[in-house]
Amino acid sequence: MTDAALETPGARHAAAVRRIAAKRRVALAVPAAILAYLVYVFFAFDIPGLAERARLDNAATLVADSYSHKVHVTRDNRSGEITVAKEGERKGTFPPEMEPDWIARDDGGARVALEDGHEVIFGPDNTAVYLHPEVGRIEARASRADGVEIGRAPETLPDWVSYSSARLDIRTDAGRLTMTRSRTEAYRYFFGWELFWFTLDSPYYDRTPAEILFGPRLDEARPNLVGAWADFWGNNVWRHADVAWAMLETILMAFLGTFGAAVVALPLGFVAAKNFTPLMTLRFGARRVFDFLRGVDALIWTIVLSRAFGPGPLTGALAILFTDTGSFGKIFSEALENVDDKQIEGVSSTGARPVQRYRFGVIPQVMPVLLSQVLYFFESNTRSATVIGAITGGGIGLLITQAIITQKDWEEVTYYIILIVLTVMAMDWLSGILRRRLIKGDAG
Repeated sequence: MTDAALETPGARHAAAVRRIAAKRRVALAVPAAILAYLVYVFFAFDIPGLAERARLDNAATLVADSYSHKVHVTRDNRSGEITVAKEGERKGTFPPEMEPDWIARDDGGARVALEDGHEVIFGPDNTAVYLHPEVGRIEARASRADGVEIGRAPETLPDWVSYSSARLDIRTDAGRLTMTRSRTEAYRYFFGWELFWFTLDSPYYDRTPAEILFGPRLDEARPNLVGAWADFWGNNVWRHADVAWAMLETILMAFLGTFGAAVVALPLGFVAAKNFTPLMTLRFGARRVFDFLRGVDALIWTIVLSRAFGPGPLTGALAILFTDTGSFGKIFSEALENVDDKQIEGVSSTGARPVQRYRFGVIPQVMPVLLSQVLYFFESNTRSATVIGAITGGGIGLLITQAIITQKDWEEVTYYIILIVLTVMAMDWLSGILRRRLIKGDAG
């Protein structure tokens, strides 16, 4: 349609109607496309089968393990020895005089009182009985030849009992009983993180803060505060000293990677900026290097570099440095392209050399953006260093991996996660103070 035809009122009206109709089609097509995609996801990801695949019992066990601990009563079915230990760990074994009062030993066996009237009896000849107030007795026997045998037909067992000739697992809200050929274990849950402060061999175990702070000396060789701190810091179950060093290692990994990337990216940012590098070939090459570095995720760089340099915190720091160099290079170059030329001209009018023009005419303009981004990436990389450390074998990430692999120390996983969250919160607070002081000049 010619311009002259569009000048008529009818033509303008028809064009407006077409534009409105086109916008209406787009307004209907976009929600329809989103709805079609969601329908596809619903069936492609098998959302209807999610309820069948969900293991709510395992989820409940994981949650319970995160804020509580189990005391294991374990019998070695080969020797008949019975031990009582926190989480079944040798380092958490109770000496006979400190065993809980809900465990009663008798004639080589033991009676374990659980909650709500439930009870487990370790009998002779590797037998065990679970006493349920409503269901009654569930008897089992372990032998090396026949495996695990029970005293009733398997089809009559409740759904909270899992049984095969290799393993018996009874799970109730009151506790658990497991039996294999080699050992029989009864568990009982208790709220809190047992032995978090002091181990069983410490004179400060099971003492109140008032007794430690104001009471008589509990260890003749040390003052209470000195001894309590030494036993807490050297706790060989929760390993607070090792955890603190691992957390520091994670922070150092993020620090070296982030600030190292900033140092490398700043001069390369000048190369990639139009107003500082007129040669297009150099700009193009620098920008493609940035695309390559940030296009490969830090986890992939971690795997590649670990093959080249071996595992360790330095490998993780280099992986962060590579990825962040690409990100910083793009951010810095865009910030440099938006600087005010008048300030640079003012510095040049004083007879300043090129380096001085950059130092006094450019850097002060881009410094707020650069510093803000570097501090944000540092805070973010502290979280990333946790995952990277799990691959490279360094920092708090390694401890989390080790605790998860055991499938029993979820309270330790919770402890490490809380430390990471607190560290990120502290770094967010500190970076906010630094931004106010260095960018705005606010000392408050």
